[in-house]
Amino acid sequence: MVLNGGKRFRPNLLLSVVCAKAKEQVRNAFDVCLSVECLHTYSLIHDDLPAMDNAALRRNHQTLHCKYDEASAILVGDALNTYSFYLLANSHFAPSTIVELISCLSENGGIGGMVLGQALDCHFENTTLALDKLQFIHTHKTAKLIATSLKMGAIIANLSLDMQKFLYNFGLTLGLYFQIRDDIIDSIQDESISGKTANNDANKNSYVNLMGLDGAKGALKEYAELLQKDLEQLQTTGYNKLYEYLNELLELYLKPLK
Repeated sequence: MVLNGGKRFRPNLLLSVVCAKAKEQVRNAFDVCLSVECLHTYSLIHDDLPAMDNAALRRNHQTLHCKYDEASAILVGDALNTYSFYLLANSHFAPSTIVELISCLSENGGIGGMVLGQALDCHFENTTLALDKLQFIHTHKTAKLIATSLKMGAIIANLSLDMQKFLYNFGLTLGLYFQIRDDIIDSIQDESISGKTANNDANKNSYVNLMGLDGAKGALKEYAELLQKDLEQLQTTGYNKLYEYLNELLELYLKPLK
């Protein structure tokens, strides 16, 4: 599942920060990038299980519970979850940095972030939620792991606490942007384009279900504008390389969907 493709988006966010501000640490950051990708992949495996989304396709491949069986898929997810923290614990950084990285990923990937969001998303299926509650779910389910990728890069690069907070908040906005974008893609594109089971959110609280397709596209445009402003702020405050790398990485995703 880790080798089956995917955008590697979260590792690339982390590397964008490290390459811009601590290039000498890039090689050491590879294990941290793999850690984030393993945690993300475990979440996809479990998200696709029959008890959750019951999806048959992920990254243009059969999901594990379809190709093998449900028990194997659960255990592979468990293995990747724990392996991600093994990678962090054995990474080549100072002990204090390793502790910060483990704390950041465990908080945002677990009960304080992704797992909480996933639990609420499952609990409130077939229940229409207000927009603020939908945003709470997707901030935790999707955005916090994206924000964490940027913050972990900032920790490795030893950036100031203010800049760590700025990048984390930028990541939260980016994560909500991606969730809205993903909801739109799920409703308008087929599986051959998206690489995963399409039209799978009929009973879930998605932005398209709540706001309609046009409303979701309008929200996507607003979030894109917020992200552009934050990127420009990086440029005006002397983080030119970071602006350049993030802008290059996000350019394709910030284009309007057809």
